[in-house]
Amino acid sequence: MTIASVKYYIRIGLLHPGVAQSATRAEYDDSHLERVRLIRTLVDVGGLSIERISEVVAALDNPPASRHELLGTAHEVLRDRDRPPASASAQRLVDGVVPACLPSAADHGNPGRSPATLTLDQAITVAESSGWPITAETLTCWGEAMRAVAEVDVVADLADASPAQALRYAIIGNVVTDPILLALRRVAQERLSSERLGGVTAPP
Repeated sequence: MTIASVKYYIRIGLLHPGVAQSATRAEYDDSHLERVRLIRTLVDVGGLSIERISEVVAALDNPPASRHELLGTAHEVLRDRDRPPASASAQRLVDGVVPACLPSAADHGNPGRSPATLTLDQAITVAESSGWPITAETLTCWGEAMRAVAEVDVVADLADASPAQALRYAIIGNVVTDPILLALRRVAQERLSSERLGGVTAPP
């Protein structure tokens, strides 16, 4: 990380200024290092724009008190809002499958769609428009598998962390582990293919 980058992040409001030691020198502490590491992770791993990172920083500086709302905030700042609106068929599929395979108290008295649900709606819409419709059976299988992943992600330790720490955990956790989950899916496909299709040859 260059001094020029640090000064740029300070100038656009992503990083708080250091403590001035003289007219030309400032001192930075661990909070600056942590914030710079966060910014670089969001840029290099998450592929987020400076505008979106500004939203992340604003959320970190003013996090909601509720731990559950923290997760929604994390999902919202990471959501791709440039995708086209979700189709009605995708929304019906999600509404029919998700409450059954991932039951939650949030299903009661909350008619709105969460950022994560909106992302799912849009992803299924993209699949449909690409000629790859997703069936209820497939979505149910994936949803049940993701329950086990979420059990690892949503840890009790978050209840004891400060709001800013919990939000940072939720944001960075998703950014750095999503590629791992994707890679594990492909490793599983590879190994299952070897098991089931290793001796199968293509017809002439």
